[in-house]
Amino acid sequence: MSIWSRISDAVAALANGESLSLVFDRLRSPPERTVAFTIAVIALSAKMAKADGQVTRAEVMAFREVFHIAPEDEAGAARVFDLARQDVAGFEHYARRISAMFGTDRGALCDLMEGLFYIAMADGRFHPEENVFLARVAEIFELPDGAYRRLKSRFVPDAKPDPFDVLGVDRDMSLEDIRKVWRQLVRDSHPDVMIARGVPQEAVKLSEKRLIAINRAWEEIAAREHA
Repeated sequence: MSIWSRISDAVAALANGESLSLVFDRLRSPPERTVAFTIAVIALSAKMAKADGQVTRAEVMAFREVFHIAPEDEAGAARVFDLARQDVAGFEHYARRISAMFGTDRGALCDLMEGLFYIAMADGRFHPEENVFLARVAEIFELPDGAYRRLKSRFVPDAKPDPFDVLGVDRDMSLEDIRKVWRQLVRDSHPDVMIARGVPQEAVKLSEKRLIAINRAWEEIAAREHA
């Protein structure tokens, strides 16, 4: 059964009156975590769209780039989005349920945040309300210190990303220690590792974009050291 077939089953439960919270509770363990991850991105994207007041075509296309949706599954994905957007529960409630669902697996939550950043930046503008929204979600997810700043530096082109921020390293670290961090980030970004965390196969494009930023940051730092 494909991930979108399983999402359709979850959508059917929603249509029968179950809340998203109850659906999330049933999706805690592999392989259903991949379903939970996808629904979480759809649901929080809907809440984020509500925060900045609009859903742009670019944002819809960005979601389609990350999550490949077959034509027969489009209605189910749209159903989850509409239910989340119309739900009276606030985004903080959603974020807490999602955080509880993934427990101490902060890697999966960072993956989820990447998806949200990618969608938020699809129209080329980072709306102030999107910044408030995503910063609060990161806080609820209890992401490590600096994680939100690192994510933002990779996605939001206010200024050229600081390579040290991208890798999450201190400027006074030795090049060899920075190399170790870079190598671990590369390993953590491997599609197989991400899938093991609950990221669906359909969303491994996130790893491609992360690796580009990570490798570019390492190359820049190494070039400075050898200049």
